[in-house]
Amino acid sequence: MDPVVWDVREIDVDGRRVVVRVSPTVDGSVPIVHVHGFAASGTYLLPTASLLAHRATTVVPDLPGYGLSHGPGPALGIPELARALLGVLDRLGLDRVVLLGNSMGGPVSLEVAHVVPDRVAGVVLASPAGGVHNQPFSRALVQLARDSLRERPAMARIAVPDYVRFGPVSALHLFSELVRFPSLERMLRTPVPTLAVLGTRDPLMPSPRRVRELARLAPEHLTVVVIEGAAHAMNFSHPDELAHVVSCWLDGCEVIDGPATPDAARVFQLRVR
Repeated sequence: MDPVVWDVREIDVDGRRVVVRVSPTVDGSVPIVHVHGFAASGTYLLPTASLLAHRATTVVPDLPGYGLSHGPGPALGIPELARALLGVLDRLGLDRVVLLGNSMGGPVSLEVAHVVPDRVAGVVLASPAGGVHNQPFSRALVQLARDSLRERPAMARIAVPDYVRFGPVSALHLFSELVRFPSLERMLRTPVPTLAVLGTRDPLMPSPRRVRELARLAPEHLTVVVIEGAAHAMNFSHPDELAHVVSCWLDGCEVIDGPATPDAARVFQLRVR
């Protein structure tokens, strides 16, 4: 598979400079927009985005105030980030997309889906953070610290500069908002087809037993898949498995084990009915 040549563009969204990476156009496809987590840029999403760019036009923005998209004023909250993401879609002329959000990118994607469901063909929530399992705030901080020890070392070379650029005050404020976001309730009431992908080594996710209990409440258009061994930033650490899961889901197929490589993690779809 040839490497993806990204077209890096600067666009204006409500007076803020936003940097977006756009893959070559795939005619007839529904574009996939990758949405990063809190305090991070879209850089760590590129391993998975590159694998999916051959099946659909792919967009990886740095939302306002993140990465290369420096923005004036305080950090935007989740509803404001959702509006900014809509602004990105408008400026790029994307009428209908699939949103693939990691961590905080999940709540941001859910917000967009609830506000304008006609523009969202589907939502993929990779390690969706927020909710009771991440409360109180002190518990979430411990979970975040534990996860940092479980991610691949190469992730730190991306995350640390992003976090420093974002700033500790903004990071703490936004992380506190993320912890309080009702991700589970929004996910169970999502108005569009939704795929939730969880990792078994992600401290910010509930236990597998609790996941099965919660999945039984899910509507028919919510699919839950587990990647064994994945921590929180699975878009970076397990791109082959995540891209395989997303491709199966987009094709309407049952999700089974991923690529037949010796180091591939086991992937399985929860059967909850």
